[in-house]
Amino acid sequence: MRFETCNRFFYFGLIIPEIMEALSKSLLYFEAQRSGRLPYSQRVPWRDHSGLTDGLEQGVDLVGGYYDAGDHVKFGLPMAFTVTMLSWGVIEYGDQITRAGEFEHTLEAIKWGTDYFIKAHTSPNVLWAEVGDGDTDHYCWQRPEDMTTSRRAYKIDESNPGSDLAGETAAAMAAASIVFRETNPHYSHLLLHHAQQLFEFGDKYRGKYDKSVGVVKNYYASVSGYMDELLWAALWLYKATDTPTYLNYLITKAHCFGGTGWAMTEFSWDVKYAGLQIMAAKLLMEVKHKEHKHTLDQYRSKAEHYICSCLKQKQQHQQLYSDFLRSSKQKLSCHGGAVGPEELLSLAKAQVDYILGSNPMNMSYLVGYGSSYPTRVHHRGGSVISYRENKGFIGCTQGYDNWYNRDAPNPNVVVGALVGGPDCQDNFSDERGNFMQTEACTYNTAPLVGVLARLNQLYEQENQSMHLIASY
Repeated sequence: MRFETCNRFFYFGLIIPEIMEALSKSLLYFEAQRSGRLPYSQRVPWRDHSGLTDGLEQGVDLVGGYYDAGDHVKFGLPMAFTVTMLSWGVIEYGDQITRAGEFEHTLEAIKWGTDYFIKAHTSPNVLWAEVGDGDTDHYCWQRPEDMTTSRRAYKIDESNPGSDLAGETAAAMAAASIVFRETNPHYSHLLLHHAQQLFEFGDKYRGKYDKSVGVVKNYYASVSGYMDELLWAALWLYKATDTPTYLNYLITKAHCFGGTGWAMTEFSWDVKYAGLQIMAAKLLMEVKHKEHKHTLDQYRSKAEHYICSCLKQKQQHQQLYSDFLRSSKQKLSCHGGAVGPEELLSLAKAQVDYILGSNPMNMSYLVGYGSSYPTRVHHRGGSVISYRENKGFIGCTQGYDNWYNRDAPNPNVVVGALVGGPDCQDNFSDERGNFMQTEACTYNTAPLVGVLARLNQLYEQENQSMHLIASY
């Protein structure tokens, strides 16, 4: 992918509204992905209640949560990572999200996920990992309101462990507990209680969740294993509690669990090492962590390898680290040269510019944003007439025959969805069947929320400075 800086963002009066619009729309996407009974405050009009019997067959209430992408399976691991990313964005840039007027909507998006995790964690050592399965789901092209596919639920427990899933869910709930600490302290405490139990469960009964839940292997296999999630969960629990036990876990298992060994070029729903390493590096700024400087420096070294790889690939993940460098008054050594926080931030800006339309296709890959964006998104609910317009049942093959194979744009716009995007030559084909490029996932849009909030603040500051200069 090639990235080019777009100057259109620096004209007076354009920048702030455009970034705020992108931020607002990115949060709408999570409402389009909701499963369960929708609230009266639902802002996506073409969606309705769905999955209201989830868990019934197993005798548990698993109504709620998120569909991960353009289908209707509720996959626990990517859903948990989605919530961790949304929460991290609020923790780092909550003030900026508030100034943009989207704080409540962001908290609603987080709570929709954590409410489900509370239901799914039915006892200390039991966590329901998935509802539905990809194989049967993919045979059908239906609205979620019409689902006729299997809604069987799958769990991890002492006999069928899943340390990666338990760890990521613990991380999500610990991070969310920080988010709700001031606005809803009782809920925050409840989330923290579940997070601590899940971490203990995942650490005591170790194993990969895709060995216990075989149906997930073709969709969200845990290639990286579970050690990164356990370290990641320990660090989030330390941030949430300030309890030395979790910090000691992070330090003593840094080497044997790969935290200071793996030099990564990826941070994703599967591989958490890079995020872990960046967060651990930030601990160096606090005097109370001085005794662990040697290990934390090793974490930092691997974090900087990742950031340097982002610079080489021109990815957006370097933004948070630019703020760390600025606050610690340091520079990064990459590719034989020193890199300051401004360069990292500039590349993050260029990446967002690319996503929002400054690319060879002149297309926004954030659906619903700008004048040109994908109109044939690979999304069952988006591509079939709204249930609120036509409540007539649409079956599996009927959906494929009458809606999936249509050349016309989708009848419903999945606003805020960040699609897969172009190939390495900047080519993009807006076709419903081209799921690699036109399907969106919650865990891709989630990190964008914090990024857009931070950039909105930056552009606001630049706009004020330019107005001040122009006034002289």
